Amino acid sequence: MPSSPLRLVCAHSPDSDDAYMFYGLATRKVRSRLVSFSHLLADIESLNAQARQGAYELTAVSYHAYPYVASRYVLMASGSSVGDGYGPILAAARPMAPDEIKGKRVAVPGLLTTAYLVLKLFEPDLEAVVIPFDQVLEAVAEHAVDLGLVIHEGQLSYARGGCCKIVDLGAWWKSQHGLPLPLGANALDRTLPAEIQAECCRLMRASIKYALEHHEEALHYAMQFARDLEPRLAEKFVGMYVNHYTLDCGELVPQAAQKLLDLGFEAGLIPHRVTVEFIR
Repeated sequence: MPSSPLRLVCAHSPDSDDAYMFYGLATRKVRSRLVSFSHLLADIESLNAQARQGAYELTAVSYHAYPYVASRYVLMASGSSVGDGYGPILAAARPMAPDEIKGKRVAVPGLLTTAYLVLKLFEPDLEAVVIPFDQVLEAVAEHAVDLGLVIHEGQLSYARGGCCKIVDLGAWWKSQHGLPLPLGANALDRTLPAEIQAECCRLMRASIKYALEHHEEALHYAMQFARDLEPRLAEKFVGMYVNHYTLDCGELVPQAAQKLLDLGFEAGLIPHRVTVEFIR
């Protein structure tokens, strides 16, 4: 055993559900003699790009990005963000039928986000305009684009800016396949020693469990990342994406992730077929 813990970088999104699940680790309520973490916050598309370079030992990634990073990373059984019958929202400044989306300009938060992959499975014919996730609704309201693909807390706050929901892609996915929609996961560097990988998995699960068992204090911590959501909606959002699938992906999330990535490959949206791999 090393005399001092191995220092690793843990990279994740600056949103309330990630803050909630990492609460135990970020505040050192959960700790280890083997491993300690430096926390780095960045938007998910930046993390996807960094993961392709193997930048961080533990990082959040979009499930869509996994085929591009699978040679460097293995997915962790704990830490997934999964929408069960709900997910990213396609929003517009005016009501429109889903079949009107065809050919439209759509603001998207990144081409490797899972939201974008599901959108392209829903409607292949559209013009994607990549902008930061927290500017999507503004672009819609200002009519810079026809529609916006909304992730994170914007899924609950889009109406506040006068936008309306056209499609809930998580609901569409569930109706098509009867499966939850795996959006993001935590991934671990494959080159780490097996005992370090196992300890990281233990710590991740323990941090999520601690937050769930100390809900009020974890929620209070997460509120600083809630982007002006009122407490009731922030709690709802955390509850949507930190759930039993987050604690452990079980068998259904890997099944859903494999289905998603297989469909992406078959549609020509992902360059090669990949088998999802999780460690505990």
